[in-house]
Amino acid sequence: MTSKPVAFLLSDLGVTKTHSRPHVSNDNPYSESHFKTLKYRPDFPDRFGSIQDARAFAKQFFGWYNEEHRHSGISMLTPAMLHHGEAELVIAKRQAVLNDAYARHPERFAKPPVSCPAPQHVWINKPPQDTEKDTQ
Repeated sequence: MTSKPVAFLLSDLGVTKTHSRPHVSNDNPYSESHFKTLKYRPDFPDRFGSIQDARAFAKQFFGWYNEEHRHSGISMLTPAMLHHGEAELVIAKRQAVLNDAYARHPERFAKPPVSCPAPQHVWINKPPQDTEKDTQ
């Protein structure tokens, strides 16, 4: 019996070869960032006692993550603020605070501060751009 390359063996067994590399943080940066936020929470346990414990923890975590945690990738807003259309109001309030700080102590600033705008689009998997026009 002769051996065959692993790629041929996988093909014969119906296994699709993938080119993703384990332990590489740039495979899906959103998932990796989310997982790191989860892992580094002070209340993240070493082990869960049961699946029910894990689900209870996840329910609490996702509530906090979406309602309270401010994300640097979306202008220090929560996902809930964006989802419920509150982003512009929050940014306007921030700008008012910055304007007041600048008015009180302009010497602390090189130029008048400006709040970061809310993102126009936020994607995990951005749909492909349709470059062809429908001619029908």
